Amino acid sequence: MRLKFAANLSFLFQEQGSLLERYAAAKAAGFRAVECAFPYEHSVDEVVKAKDEAGVEQVLINSVPGNLSKDELGTAALPGREDSFLSGIETSIKYAKALNCSRIHIMAGKAPRTFYDAAMNDCYLENLKAATNRFSEENITGLIEPINQASVSYYFLHEFETALGVIKKVDSPNLKLQVDVFHLQKICGNITSHLTEWMPLIGHIQVAQVPDRHEPNSSGEINFRYLFNLLEKLEYDGWIGCEYKPSTSDSAASLSWVEEYGLQL
Repeated sequence: MRLKFAANLSFLFQEQGSLLERYAAAKAAGFRAVECAFPYEHSVDEVVKAKDEAGVEQVLINSVPGNLSKDELGTAALPGREDSFLSGIETSIKYAKALNCSRIHIMAGKAPRTFYDAAMNDCYLENLKAATNRFSEENITGLIEPINQASVSYYFLHEFETALGVIKKVDSPNLKLQVDVFHLQKICGNITSHLTEWMPLIGHIQVAQVPDRHEPNSSGEINFRYLFNLLEKLEYDGWIGCEYKPSTSDSAASLSWVEEYGLQL
């Protein structure tokens, strides 16, 4: 089966400047779809126009992150910020619906002192239940993604075991696991077994080489030729986000791995 790749506009085509300009750059490079972290610096109409003019599909956005100037990266697990979280979810839904995007990555936020705070655990669970209830009304899938501590210190959701437990407790078809293999390798490795076991719960996959987060065929720990073959064997039919930092200043030039591995965008 043919794997499907989406350009992550928060990482690729930075040489184009504005997020809005990167839509056309992704299309020119051969992508049929894109994802991005936070489109909220631009109006809904501006982002929709950029997407439609480029003729690409929007497959993923992140939820409103809270206060980026304070490096919050989400509010889902922050007690006392429940109203802000729910308001942000409504804004995220507004953008997703306008962009015809059916996946929202729900950002957990960062713990101030310790990861193991019962109040944060309870807050996270209740907020995810509320968000997935709204998503079920809008035909949107919510995603949660463990992020390794070396990349983002004190990020609340930093273990896959925790994420899987949360998904089980929420027990909603509108909540799935987002697996960035960059984080998977850095957190626990054993990629083959984990992807095979978790595949029924996976709603989105992203790729980048370890340790430098460059393109798949750059030097690093992961054999991406093997990984892409594995995903084909597992019959993964979702999108694969290219969330990597190009090792060259020309993002399009970093796509040599596509032809090298016999793939198509």
